Formats: sequence, structure tokens, C-alpha cells
Amino acid sequence: MKNPFKFGTLVDDEFFTDRVSELESIQRMLDSENHLVLISPRRFGKSSLVAKAVKASGRPSISLNLQNMLSIEDFASKILRELFRLYPLERIKHLMTHFRIVPTVSTNPITNGVDVSFQPVINGIVLLEDAMALLEKVSTEDKKLIVVFDEFQEIMNIRKGLDKQLRSIMQEQQHLNYILLGSQESMMTEIFERKKSPFYHFGKLMHLNKIPYEDFRTYVAERLPLKDGKSQDNIVDEILSFTGLHPYYTQQLSAQVWEIMTYDQHFDNVVDEAIGAIVQTHDLDFERLWLSFNRTDRFIMQSLSNNNNPLQNRQMATSTTFSAIKRLMKAGYVIRVEDYEIEDPFFKTWIIKTCI
Repeated sequence: MKNPFKFGTLVDDEFFTDRVSELESIQRMLDSENHLVLISPRRFGKSSLVAKAVKASGRPSISLNLQNMLSIEDFASKILRELFRLYPLERIKHLMTHFRIVPTVSTNPITNGVDVSFQPVINGIVLLEDAMALLEKVSTEDKKLIVVFDEFQEIMNIRKGLDKQLRSIMQEQQHLNYILLGSQESMMTEIFERKKSPFYHFGKLMHLNKIPYEDFRTYVAERLPLKDGKSQDNIVDEILSFTGLHPYYTQQLSAQVWEIMTYDQHFDNVVDEAIGAIVQTHDLDFERLWLSFNRTDRFIMQSLSNNNNPLQNRQMATSTTFSAIKRLMKAGYVIRVEDYEIEDPFFKTWIIKTCI
């Protein structure tokens, strides 16, 4: 029997939850000449949502995570590698004849894929210009290429000024749809909403929120092996109350509850049992993470675990507290939806049990 809940990888088909209006909005954008900027905290499902919309379009696409880019050369190499995955080798090689710096292309016998590399150069932007130009060459008006750049805010960390250079390339391109995803709201807003930014109003701005309560409630209830209405209501409500409707952690906790109910035949206090099992599994990871925090970070995390707003606490200067919150948000430990909250409810539980 297959567990009906999935987390940790891209979610599709029967594992995909709701997002009907958001999916329709992305599909409409892909039918236009415009681009999309999608912002949400990590693990809210934006990559799965975009992957589903792109798949439904039936068009060719490439997807790159800028968080994995080590340099401009690496960026250009991975663009080419994605194109070799989509199109015949001979076609791409023919289109590369005008490259100013010729890459080394080899076949990987293990993956049957194509590896691409460049010799170190003084001006890596030449490599990126040629690679980006190739995106437009393979795209046609009736079969437009979709280009997805995930964690786009990392463009600021690859090389200073790369945002200006990349924007100058992208603004001249036609027959392409770009989807730019980001998890750090302040940085993404700075890139796309600040008037002096090269990417100011580059595309349609869309924020992905938590899945509505009733939609998620129905999704979870239909998949758990529940026997009567009362226990069903209690168990599902307990799951959603604990996870705060966070898509990733709702799937994770529901998967654990399903396993206990299906294989252990436990139904009493099953949510508490599932939470305890997950927290115990990650105990050493949480401890290592806690030890990496400084005193201010720990104060913030303890305050949020107690459902207190650390900015209203007078034990520490507001500027110090705010800087710490921004740092924790950038690292992904704290998110802000309606208010500041700890991203991982299991880590929050561990803090309450261990550190308070």
C-alpha cells in the first residue's frame, strides 16, 4: 500500500494539493508574451506548482536553481547542459558555431547525459551572453521555450553587477517565457519592485500563500484511513493546527500519521505520536542547528516558540532584534506570513521541549 502523502521532492499528480487559481494564473501567463516573478517562503510548493503548469503547457523548458551556481562559467555551463537534454546534440552543436569561447562537451557514460565545461576566462560574461543567446535560437514562436530560474535572489551573490548584465540580455529576447522564483521576500522585492533595480517590474509579481484551510482539510481527510466522522475531524484538525497549514510539513506529518494508523493500527493520540517520532528522528540535527546559533538568535527562536513577538521585548535593542530576525529569515529559519513564525514546527517543538 502506497503512502498517499509526499514531501521532500517535487509534488505532482495525486500528491498535488489545490492551488487551482494559482495554476490557472501561471498558465494564462505562459500563453502571453510576459514573464512571471513568484515569491514565497521555502517549501511552500512553488517549484511543484510551476513544474505542473509547465508540464501542462506541453512546451520545452529548462529549470535551473541559482543557489547551485558557483560562478558565471558554471551558470553558462548548466544552461547548455539543460539545452543538450532537450535537443539533439547535432542541432545544438550547429547553433554553437558562433560562440566566442568554445566549451568542452563530453558524454557522461554513467548518466547518458552531456557534460559541458569552459576553460577559466577573464570575462565570464561573454560565456553567459552566448549561452543565453542560444536559448532564443532554439525557441520558436509556436513552441516557445520556458526558462525557470529558481532562488533568483542568488543572482546578487554570483557576481556583483550580474543582475544588470543579465537584464540587458533578457530584455532583448523574444519567444521566451521566464519564470523567476524566489524564497527571500525582502531580496526579491528589492530586485523587482525598487525603481532603480535593473529588473524593476520585469514580470507579473505573484505571492504564493498557504493553502486555504478547508481545501487542505479535505485533501488530508480523503487520504487518511479514518473510520468515523468525529475522529476524522479531530485528527485532521490536530494536524493542520500543528503545521499551521505549511504545505511541506502538513504532507510530512500526514505521511507519518498515515503510517502509524495503517501499519501500527494506533488511532488514539496518533498525531502526538507522529510529532514525537519526527522530532526524535531529527533530534541531533536540531541540536547541531541550535548550537550554531548565537545568543540573539536563540532569544528570537525561543520568543517565537512561545508565540511572542521578539520585537516587543525590551530586553534587547529593537535594531539588534530586527537584524537578527532578518538574518534568520534569510537563512530560512523564520518566515513571515501574517506575522513572524518559525518555519519548521518540529524544530519549534524541539525548542519548547529542550530549550525552554
